[in-house]
Amino acid sequence: MTASPSTPPSPPLVLVFAASDPSSGAGIQADLLTLASLGCHPLTALTAVTVQDTVGVQSVHPLSAELVEQQARTILEDMPVVAFKIGVLGSVENVLAVAEIVSDYPEIPLILDPVLASGRGDDLSSEEIISAIREMLLPQTTLLTPNAPEARRLAESDEDESEPSIDICAQRLIEMGAQYVLITGTHENTPQVINTLYGPDGVIRRDEWERLPGSYHGSGCTLASAIAGCIAGGASIEDAVRDAQDYTWQALKNGFRAGMGQFIPDRFFWARNTDDAAEDNPPETTADGNE
Repeated sequence: MTASPSTPPSPPLVLVFAASDPSSGAGIQADLLTLASLGCHPLTALTAVTVQDTVGVQSVHPLSAELVEQQARTILEDMPVVAFKIGVLGSVENVLAVAEIVSDYPEIPLILDPVLASGRGDDLSSEEIISAIREMLLPQTTLLTPNAPEARRLAESDEDESEPSIDICAQRLIEMGAQYVLITGTHENTPQVINTLYGPDGVIRRDEWERLPGSYHGSGCTLASAIAGCIAGGASIEDAVRDAQDYTWQALKNGFRAGMGQFIPDRFFWARNTDDAAEDNPPETTADGNE
């Protein structure tokens, strides 16, 4: 059906490739909640079904690459997608299928969240999957959003005699093809969480955030989807990273414990706690090392 001139414009359309999480703390459900909260209309290509809760992941069941491709291409032939967000893909075959799909749309920004393990440490990506991501997806990635352990695992080299710094990891990941890399410091032993955005010429910005108590289910999914949503809305990479970090920190601060494990971020905190959210102080921010 053709839209009439009086039809309101559609919200930005973001296509997500990710696995399901029945707790809606992480996975494709977290992506949907985050993108909707930021005014986008999320579209989905489900890559795997997981059995998990807020405590941990019990099992992962990848969908066939053919089914993943059918979902995505059907949507892409019907709707004008303005951003891709990729999470857990579940198999090497799915990595290859998604890489082929996105290669047909090089003009669409691609945000890749390389979810290699759950918050408890359950392995979500084999070495074969990681190798395929390096070779097939990183060269097409606009922004990669690993935490520090994921960055080190993706960037590891046989020549390493000790653990490489995150600066070296970022440089290697950009050399592998990612245009920008945002490495989050939630797993680092620092008083504050320090997130660093890198570009081809090095550090673009560093943001320091109060380290919140507790452990959160789906914080990485929330951040990557928020960045995709901001970019879909027209923000630059740097502005999207800044705004998405603020959104994610607020969602974590207002998180709730629905089960016996990790807290779940409240992606709609603004609808329930507007006054308190507005009173929070902004983060301490440095760009290129300067105040």
